[in-house]
Amino acid sequence: MKGVLNYIGSVDVSPESCYLHHELLNLMLVLMSTQLCSGPSPEPKDVHPFIDAAMLQDSSIVASVVQKLLLNFVRRPQIPSNGSHPVFSDDGGPGVLQRVGSAAANFVLLPYYTFNYFVSASAEGATSQLADNSLLVLLILIHYRKCISMNESIPTNGVYMSDSNTNVKDAPAFHENPYCKALNNAKDIQFDHADVEGNAQNGPVVRLSFASLFDALGTCLKDESSVLLLYSLVHGNCDFQEYVLVRTDLDTLLMPILEMLYNASRKTSNQIYMLLIILLILSQDSTFNASVHKLVLPSVPWYQERLMHQTSLGSLMVVVLIRTIKYNLSKLRDVYLHTNCLAILANMGPHAHRLSAYASQRLVSLFDMLSRKYAKLAEVKNDKALKVMSDQMEADIISDDMSTELHIYTDFLRIVLEIINAILTYALPRNPEVVYAILHRQEVFQPFKNHPRFNELLENIYTVCHFFVFPELNKVQHIIVFFLQILIIFRLINLSVRC
Repeated sequence: MKGVLNYIGSVDVSPESCYLHHELLNLMLVLMSTQLCSGPSPEPKDVHPFIDAAMLQDSSIVASVVQKLLLNFVRRPQIPSNGSHPVFSDDGGPGVLQRVGSAAANFVLLPYYTFNYFVSASAEGATSQLADNSLLVLLILIHYRKCISMNESIPTNGVYMSDSNTNVKDAPAFHENPYCKALNNAKDIQFDHADVEGNAQNGPVVRLSFASLFDALGTCLKDESSVLLLYSLVHGNCDFQEYVLVRTDLDTLLMPILEMLYNASRKTSNQIYMLLIILLILSQDSTFNASVHKLVLPSVPWYQERLMHQTSLGSLMVVVLIRTIKYNLSKLRDVYLHTNCLAILANMGPHAHRLSAYASQRLVSLFDMLSRKYAKLAEVKNDKALKVMSDQMEADIISDDMSTELHIYTDFLRIVLEIINAILTYALPRNPEVVYAILHRQEVFQPFKNHPRFNELLENIYTVCHFFVFPELNKVQHIIVFFLQILIIFRLINLSVRC
């Protein structure tokens, strides 16, 4: 394993070595496929000799392998279609066996050459089997976790780590993954923060162009393995996340993500989760939220329900996220997917800028849809409670289940109201379409006006509505307050004179 990794990390891909690189990557995929025989979660008894050997390599080899695999993904080298495949060779001219072997190899690889020719001519960019295999090997290496056996002692130097989401006593402990650490510590070759600040890096560091990596990800994001790489970088590498947030062409990454969410019916729930988590991580930054609303898209060709011309990227995100919520409500019915979508919208709310009319209407219709679902659940709960009054135990079980679901939708409705209130509170002058959408459909808020969870939020919404519906009344009120202030001043003057 050391020799294979050393060759991959030290030898550049060239027309002469690309076949050997390709076969070595295939060999690594086969050797590391022993994980397919394990369960869904790693256990101490699992045995993976080849990938365990890869985890024990020196940091210099680890860094060079990670860097070379990333460069293969970025550069996407092509396997030459006219390469020869000699069987035997000597110093003289090619023999009969060599010519027959070369012809047979070219004949066998003819379908691959044909496929590669037609696909590489597409506008989306050339496909590269070498790049795809490099990415797969990299993902396997960085996401491998080896459990600590019960008879191993946990050292104090940070070699092992545990899952922070569970109890420390019950949490499984894992060996530290050097490949994951190398990827998380990767630096931009054009601007290295550590070098600028004068802090020397301990040991070898992966260095590559973040600009090239950003562009490569934007080109290949329709592939789920590229999405997983983007998630790994955004989640683990602070420097790359910061680089993404300061880019002005965020549509390079976001448009493929939004298109995949738009086609959520063709994706698995795991793929949808990965896309939403990427957006959730990015939306936690205020600069990102401000940038997406200021970036105007000339058109969105893949959006079929409506022609969208000169719409902001932020408005498109709102529309696609609400569409994902509606799809989840009708098909998947996954509570956590709802939560992630609403969390992204909540992060974007205070920074909304010139939200389009269509996005504003979708936002109000989202509240309407959730409110109708809430009303239906409340009605079903009451009907079932009346039918099973004779069986008190069954009535209690049904009541608990329905109460839990009602509580979930109550939280969803409150989050939507908080999103609308955030827009009205922090960005009201910049979002007239939101106000118009609320005025046009203000009857959907009426049933919840006296609800204890919503009354304060709805009071703010109705205050804005009254301000725009009755502007003359507000002027009269201002005049009355002004005269009352004058009367109070005169009374104070009279009291002071009498004294």
